[in-house]
Amino acid sequence: MAELRTDRLLLRRWRESDLEPWAAMNADPEVREHLGDVLTPEQSNAVVALMQAEFDERGYGWWAVEALDTGAFLGRAGLDRVDESLPFTGVDIGWRLTRAAWGHGYATEAALAGLAFGFESLGLPEIVASTTVANVRSQAVMRRIGMTRDLADDFDDPSVPGGPLRRCVLYRIRP
Repeated sequence: MAELRTDRLLLRRWRESDLEPWAAMNADPEVREHLGDVLTPEQSNAVVALMQAEFDERGYGWWAVEALDTGAFLGRAGLDRVDESLPFTGVDIGWRLTRAAWGHGYATEAALAGLAFGFESLGLPEIVASTTVANVRSQAVMRRIGMTRDLADDFDDPSVPGGPLRRCVLYRIRP
């Protein structure tokens, strides 16, 4: 499995020591604001197991994000196949960070590393990103990394029954 390094970050395989801070992140209503309900520790652990299995299967996925200077767990970032239920296909880039890591440019830095890996190592022709209409912070990261939005691509997430998390935006980038 490839590890990715930036000036300040290590995107690496998940460790047992990541489970507790990952669960704390997923129990934080502010972190989950645009994602849905908070998760229990058991649900968070199941997500890590799934991410690891998918990474092993295809050679890319969600990396744990660590601060190089302190070794602190900051969240996750990476690439994932677009869910079959969505009205578009391809490989999706994303990030989720602890609140303490917000506002430091880590999401942008991790996303740029993920884009480089996707285009240079995987040879992807395009990478997409989606989020809720209200998630302006993630949309700002998408623009900072060079992604563009076509309003015609906006969609309703079929896994969300209704409410503010249903309407989503889609951004795209090509090498």
